[in-house]
Amino acid sequence: MTDEQAVLRCQDGEREAFRHLVERYQDVLFGTAVLMTGDRAQAEEHVQEAFLAAWRGIQGFHSERPVKPWLVRILVNTVVSQRRRRGVSTVSLEYESEAEDAARPADEIEAQHERLAIRQALAGLNPEQRQVVVLRFFAGLTVPQLAEATGVREGTVKSRLHRALGQLRDQLTTGDAREAYGHGQ
Repeated sequence: MTDEQAVLRCQDGEREAFRHLVERYQDVLFGTAVLMTGDRAQAEEHVQEAFLAAWRGIQGFHSERPVKPWLVRILVNTVVSQRRRRGVSTVSLEYESEAEDAARPADEIEAQHERLAIRQALAGLNPEQRQVVVLRFFAGLTVPQLAEATGVREGTVKSRLHRALGQLRDQLTTGDAREAYGHGQ
């Protein structure tokens, strides 16, 4: 079943068709929410809320439009509104202890450290910049889809993305993110 067919069936009240959309997009939404919040439990809640909102709003969705940016926009709105309610502006990050690291092969440990450095660098971005980076490189949205998902103009998306990537590059090349975790060489 295509997304368009699923949307049309959902609009006819067929709940089973919505399962197609959930199964197809739940991983991307969950990964996006984790990167935006830094918390797996919060991410699960946000994804559930986003899918509930999508089901409630499916009647107004135009079936010929792409579903992914629409769902991502709902998720982004969910995360942002929750962040505003809680007054949270930074991402909390989890990392493993040195004892857990010792039990892993060296390449895997280094890969884990690199992921942590990237997470820390992402956490150092302002929420708007972090959002466009996550949606562009994790969710795989194009610039026009990013503009639709975030509700801003394409030029603004490009500007935020350019600044964010420059800041990430600076943080990662100077080692600031790695040193924050005590993994600097």
